[in-house]
Amino acid sequence: MGMFGHFALATVIAAQTGAAAVVSADSRRGERLFETQSCIQCHSVNGKGGSAAPDLGKRIGRGYTPALLVTTMWNHAPAMWAAIRQRQTPPPALTEQDAADLFAYFYSVQFFGKPGDAARGKRVFSSRHCAECHGIAESKVADARPVREWQALGNPILLASQMWNHSAHMKEAFDCKRIRWPFLTGQELTDVLVYLRNLREVRTQTPQFEISSGGEDGRALFESKSCAGCHTGRLALPPRLKGQNFTDIAVAMWNHAPKMAQPPPQLAPEEMSAIITYLWTQQLLEEAGSPVRGKQVFAEKQCASCHNDPASGAPTLSGRKGAFSAISMVSALWLHGSRMLERMTEKSVAWPQFKERQMSDLIAYLNSGQP
Repeated sequence: MGMFGHFALATVIAAQTGAAAVVSADSRRGERLFETQSCIQCHSVNGKGGSAAPDLGKRIGRGYTPALLVTTMWNHAPAMWAAIRQRQTPPPALTEQDAADLFAYFYSVQFFGKPGDAARGKRVFSSRHCAECHGIAESKVADARPVREWQALGNPILLASQMWNHSAHMKEAFDCKRIRWPFLTGQELTDVLVYLRNLREVRTQTPQFEISSGGEDGRALFESKSCAGCHTGRLALPPRLKGQNFTDIAVAMWNHAPKMAQPPPQLAPEEMSAIITYLWTQQLLEEAGSPVRGKQVFAEKQCASCHNDPASGAPTLSGRKGAFSAISMVSALWLHGSRMLERMTEKSVAWPQFKERQMSDLIAYLNSGQP
């Protein structure tokens, strides 16, 4: 995967039985699937692959949610099936595990693609007083390592861990200098990283993105480190992290550090990885759709014409509360979609097109158990 590294993401996905299942989604497996399932014959990722279909590395950014993934696949499925038949290529048969792995791969290849500006980053590095202690090639004060020795510039988890663990020491230094704690935004940290990664002294560092911890480990650490004691109810973190990426989470932890009981609990990189993975995957796959709007989508897209008709052979969707996710929808599309298209053509029903919000609402409605 070149400069992008790998992304092994522990995801909590609702199984088809309705019970929660922990699925470990790994970008390395997703990359292999992209090749073995023949996706690469038509699509490319950052120039690697076929040219008959769009380069997914240019289409997918950090805001590419599972709901948008299934929406994009769904809307283009008839054209993709036609191309597959024309090429006489076996159609992909994706399990939920496969779909999760592919999403992890698509997300990972663009993790470092968020636009940043080195000039802005240089100004932030100076205005937030970072440069007063951290020189580029040499230390300016004791215990402040120069940027040249930083090993976390391309690893967001290691960066978050180091920023968190050194916050107490930095707070003391700021207090001595009578400097207010420098709050950051996600964009500012992105700009700083672009600036520092492009310095001649550190260009040999290769950015990498690896997360390999399981969700249950993260949950246990979240409790044992006393995070769960405060972050509950209206202070629960998953809703606050909705739509955030790992750089945003690192910034949120940095901004929060001075408000913590001092010193904050120390977190090794693997512990930080487990906790952030646990929190991030919760907000990622918990679609904030509306069952009320989803019911309208279910009717407008004529889903009931098959799923409420026993003669169609389509399964009934009622009574399966909590059984659906964007990941399971991707799997269902590739396992059963071609057959669905045939049935819909027989009934003279057009293949429905969705927007991302409509897909989120539909999933929320299906999970209500009402259809």
